[in-house]
Amino acid sequence: MIRKMKKRGQEEMVGFALIIILVSVIILGFLGFLLRTPKREAIESYEIENFLQAVLQYTSDCQDSLGYLPVENLITECDEGNSCLNGKSSCEVLNNTLKGIIAKSWPVGEANPVKGYELNITVEEGGMLMLKQGNRTGNYKGAFQTFERKGNSYQIYFKAYS
Repeated sequence: MIRKMKKRGQEEMVGFALIIILVSVIILGFLGFLLRTPKREAIESYEIENFLQAVLQYTSDCQDSLGYLPVENLITECDEGNSCLNGKSSCEVLNNTLKGIIAKSWPVGEANPVKGYELNITVEEGGMLMLKQGNRTGNYKGAFQTFERKGNSYQIYFKAYS
């Protein structure tokens, strides 16, 4: 009778060990599946579209007789070669404003999701301003925004490389 009890105890231990092994295999399989799922892309197209729309509405440091100019109006002033009330060139203010906005919104670096960017503003098919920083990779997201002012058509293109 003692032998039967020892045998029964051994059988229960083997069953318990099999359950532990089975649960461990299931947990490892689940973890492996979670780790292999594709990660969310670092940059989404809608983020760039929203960025461009917000940039055009951003109020710059350039002031004319009516007040401080948003970037959209500053682009027009730069195209016409006008200056701000403080004597600075509107193109210089536009360049510095855009560099500052992009540096805060899309920090470039190997440790960051954004490896580089390219911003291009054109007027009637002619180049007006181009800003670039970082590395151009094969993987990028981009968007463009157009607007018309004083009979001219302006296009802003932005690409963020990841």
